Amino acid sequence: MGSWDARTLTGGMADNAANTQNMTVVVTGASGRTGSRVVQAARTAGCTVRSASRTRGFDWEDRTTWAQTLRGADAAYLVYPSDVGAPAATEGVGALAREAAGLGVRRLVLLSARGEQQALATEEALKVSGAEWTVVRASWFAQNFSEGPLVEELRRGELVFPAGEVREPFVDVRDIGDVVAAVLTSGERFVGRTVELTGPRLLSFRDAVAEISAASGTTFAYTPVPARAYGEALTGFGVPPEEAEFLVEVFEGLLDGRNACVTDGVQRVLGRSPRDFTDFVREAAAAGTWKV
Repeated sequence: MGSWDARTLTGGMADNAANTQNMTVVVTGASGRTGSRVVQAARTAGCTVRSASRTRGFDWEDRTTWAQTLRGADAAYLVYPSDVGAPAATEGVGALAREAAGLGVRRLVLLSARGEQQALATEEALKVSGAEWTVVRASWFAQNFSEGPLVEELRRGELVFPAGEVREPFVDVRDIGDVVAAVLTSGERFVGRTVELTGPRLLSFRDAVAEISAASGTTFAYTPVPARAYGEALTGFGVPPEEAEFLVEVFEGLLDGRNACVTDGVQRVLGRSPRDFTDFVREAAAAGTWKV
């Protein structure tokens, strides 16, 4: 990780307010888990947000759609639609970053995965693009339990997942959105740096499911399985074999305990503590997320 400037974000808030009034930010994946929060945080910061999605004429797989989305923007948030460590991500992010830099998009922030070795090539493709860059490496999202395929498993009463008893510092995606917006609008402070984001404490997936059970009033089970067996199950559900094999490799790496420590990334960027998993669970349960 790059060395940190001793100044805090709050020291430059007045300058940031002035800088963001005429700032246009492109947000890829704007309707997704992180992108939607980046949109909200960037708008709150005073930026003009340009959502990049197929419904708005942007397609990661069609390079002819990129220029019309990027032209005239000041910065962009990049989140690759499948996995940041996929081979296609390295090529796609690198090509889009180079085009963005050529069109005058000054700053790019890439969402990467903490501890995912496969993502390093994609990070490098961003770094050599010619743009001012920041890499935000996030730990496992708390909202993976409330948005996406794991929710349906929980609603059926059991989460089957290849995480064993490893502990993870689950991060709230709202913190990711706030950090990205701050990085995009904070001058040179985070240019050329890698920021690692985690929640404030470690929980096993079993602990997480237990907290969900307690808050929702419904008992959910957690069943750990080997990554290889999980990949076979994915194939049985119709996931292409090559994609399932890639996910097995990712899970075998990410969920081997290498991420079982917390960082102060949220505190350093935002000047506050990260949101706690218990608060996320309480809010999601109150909204009826895990009702069966």
